[in-house]
Amino acid sequence: MYAAGFSLRVEESSYIMNDDTSLNGIRLHCVYPSKGSHELYETIESDVGNWGEWKDIKWCPSGFLKAFQLRVESSLGVGDDTAANNIRFKCSQDSVLQGDGTAWGNWGKWSSTCGGTGICGIKTRVEEPKGRGDDTALNDAQMYCCD
Repeated sequence: MYAAGFSLRVEESSYIMNDDTSLNGIRLHCVYPSKGSHELYETIESDVGNWGEWKDIKWCPSGFLKAFQLRVESSLGVGDDTAANNIRFKCSQDSVLQGDGTAWGNWGKWSSTCGGTGICGIKTRVEEPKGRGDDTALNDAQMYCCD
Protein backbone atom coordinates (compact mmCIF):
# COMPACT_ATOMS: atom_id res chain seq x y z
CA MET A 1 0.00 0.00 0.00
CA TYR A 2 1.11 3.56 -0.74
CA ALA A 3 -0.03 6.95 0.50
CA ALA A 4 -2.41 8.65 -1.92
CA GLY A 5 -3.76 11.19 0.56
CA PHE A 6 -3.19 12.79 3.95
CA SER A 7 -4.94 14.66 6.74
CA LEU A 8 -3.64 16.88 9.53
CA ARG A 9 -4.47 17.39 13.18
CA VAL A 10 -4.28 21.15 13.73
CA GLU A 11 -4.85 23.40 16.70
CA GLU A 12 -6.10 26.71 15.37
CA SER A 13 -4.77 29.93 16.90
CA SER A 14 -6.25 30.40 20.37
CA TYR A 15 -5.40 34.14 20.66
CA ILE A 16 -6.51 33.96 24.32
CA MET A 17 -4.42 31.22 25.94
CA ASN A 18 -1.21 32.37 24.20
CA ASP A 19 0.09 28.81 23.82
CA ASP A 20 -0.56 27.61 20.28
CA THR A 21 0.79 24.31 19.00
CA SER A 22 -0.51 24.40 15.41
CA LEU A 23 0.43 21.09 13.70
CA ASN A 24 -0.13 18.12 16.04
CA GLY A 25 -0.32 15.16 13.69
CA ILE A 26 -0.11 13.81 10.15
CA ARG A 27 -2.08 10.83 8.87
CA LEU A 28 -1.24 9.10 5.63
CA HIS A 29 -4.14 7.43 3.81
CA CYS A 30 -2.86 4.45 1.83
CA VAL A 31 -4.36 2.47 -1.05
CA TYR A 32 -3.34 -0.57 -3.11
CA PRO A 33 -1.91 0.40 -6.52
CA SER A 34 -4.11 -2.20 -8.26
CA LYS A 35 -7.37 -0.95 -6.70
CA GLY A 36 -7.01 2.71 -7.74
CA SER A 37 -9.86 3.68 -5.43
CA HIS A 38 -9.92 6.03 -2.47
CA GLU A 39 -12.94 4.24 -1.03
CA LEU A 40 -10.87 1.37 0.41
CA TYR A 41 -7.90 2.73 2.30
CA GLU A 42 -5.83 2.18 5.43
CA THR A 43 -4.58 4.97 7.68
CA ILE A 44 -1.13 5.18 9.24
CA GLU A 45 0.29 7.79 11.58
CA SER A 46 3.25 8.22 13.87
CA ASP A 47 3.26 10.07 17.19
CA VAL A 48 0.50 12.71 17.49
CA GLY A 49 0.14 15.70 19.82
CA ASN A 50 -2.77 16.27 22.21
CA TRP A 51 -4.42 19.33 20.70
CA GLY A 52 -6.56 20.28 17.73
CA GLU A 53 -8.96 18.60 15.36
CA TRP A 54 -8.43 16.30 12.38
CA LYS A 55 -9.01 18.10 9.07
CA ASP A 56 -10.50 16.61 5.88
CA ILE A 57 -8.47 14.19 3.77
CA LYS A 58 -6.67 15.63 0.75
CA TRP A 59 -6.24 13.07 -2.06
CA CYS A 60 -3.90 13.02 -5.05
CA PRO A 61 -5.96 13.35 -8.25
CA SER A 62 -4.07 10.26 -9.44
CA GLY A 63 -1.04 8.33 -8.26
CA PHE A 64 0.67 8.62 -4.88
CA LEU A 65 2.44 11.05 -2.59
CA LYS A 66 6.08 11.32 -3.75
CA ALA A 67 7.72 14.22 -1.82
CA PHE A 68 6.90 16.66 0.99
CA GLN A 69 7.73 20.11 2.35
CA LEU A 70 7.20 21.29 5.95
CA ARG A 71 6.30 24.81 7.07
CA VAL A 72 8.20 25.50 10.32
CA GLU A 73 8.41 28.44 12.67
CA SER A 74 11.92 28.88 14.08
CA SER A 75 12.33 29.23 17.83
CA LEU A 76 11.29 32.67 19.01
CA GLY A 77 13.44 32.43 22.14
CA VAL A 78 10.80 34.18 24.22
CA GLY A 79 7.11 33.85 23.45
CA ASP A 80 4.83 31.26 21.94
CA ASP A 81 6.72 28.76 19.77
CA THR A 82 4.79 26.44 17.45
CA ALA A 83 7.49 24.50 15.48
CA ALA A 84 5.83 22.64 12.52
CA ASN A 85 2.72 24.38 11.20
CA ASN A 86 1.77 22.87 7.84
CA ILE A 87 2.83 20.42 5.12
CA ARG A 88 2.65 20.11 1.34
CA PHE A 89 2.92 16.93 -0.70
CA LYS A 90 3.76 16.40 -4.38
CA CYS A 91 1.78 13.69 -6.12
CA SER A 92 2.97 11.34 -8.88
CA GLN A 93 1.57 13.62 -11.59
CA ASP A 94 3.33 16.71 -10.09
CA SER A 95 0.18 18.17 -8.55
CA VAL A 96 0.76 19.76 -5.11
CA LEU A 97 -1.56 19.29 -2.13
CA GLN A 98 -1.32 21.76 0.76
CA GLY A 99 -2.57 20.95 4.24
CA ASP A 100 -4.97 22.99 6.35
CA GLY A 101 -2.33 24.03 8.89
CA THR A 102 -1.49 27.57 9.96
CA ALA A 103 0.62 30.15 8.09
CA TRP A 104 3.29 30.74 10.75
CA GLY A 105 6.91 30.19 9.80
CA ASN A 106 8.49 29.45 6.45
CA TRP A 107 8.41 26.60 3.96
CA GLY A 108 11.54 24.45 4.06
CA LYS A 109 13.12 22.67 1.12
CA TRP A 110 11.30 19.86 -0.66
CA SER A 111 12.34 16.36 0.37
CA SER A 112 13.89 14.05 -2.18
CA THR A 113 11.29 12.59 -4.54
CA CYS A 114 10.55 8.90 -4.08
CA GLY A 115 12.08 6.98 -6.97
CA GLY A 116 9.74 4.02 -6.60
CA THR A 117 5.96 3.98 -6.35
CA GLY A 118 5.68 6.48 -3.51
CA ILE A 119 5.57 7.22 0.21
CA CYS A 120 4.58 4.24 2.37
CA GLY A 121 5.61 5.24 5.91
CA ILE A 122 5.97 8.12 8.34
CA LYS A 123 7.94 9.01 11.45
CA THR A 124 7.27 12.15 13.49
CA ARG A 125 8.91 13.91 16.41
CA VAL A 126 6.38 15.31 18.89
CA GLU A 127 7.14 17.25 22.06
CA GLU A 128 5.37 15.88 25.14
CA PRO A 129 2.99 18.34 26.90
CA LYS A 130 4.87 20.61 29.31
CA GLY A 131 1.93 21.48 31.53
CA ARG A 132 2.71 25.08 32.42
CA GLY A 133 5.40 25.65 29.75
CA ASP A 134 5.27 26.58 26.07
CA ASP A 135 4.06 23.56 24.06
CA THR A 136 5.01 22.98 20.42
CA ALA A 137 3.56 19.49 19.60
CA LEU A 138 4.82 18.25 16.18
CA ASN A 139 8.43 19.32 15.57
CA ASP A 140 9.58 17.25 12.59
CA ALA A 141 8.49 14.58 10.11
CA GLN A 142 10.22 11.96 8.00
CA MET A 143 8.60 10.00 5.19
CA TYR A 144 9.67 6.59 3.89
CA CYS A 145 9.65 5.63 0.21
CA CYS A 146 8.86 2.14 -1.08
CA ASP A 147 9.31 0.58 -4.53
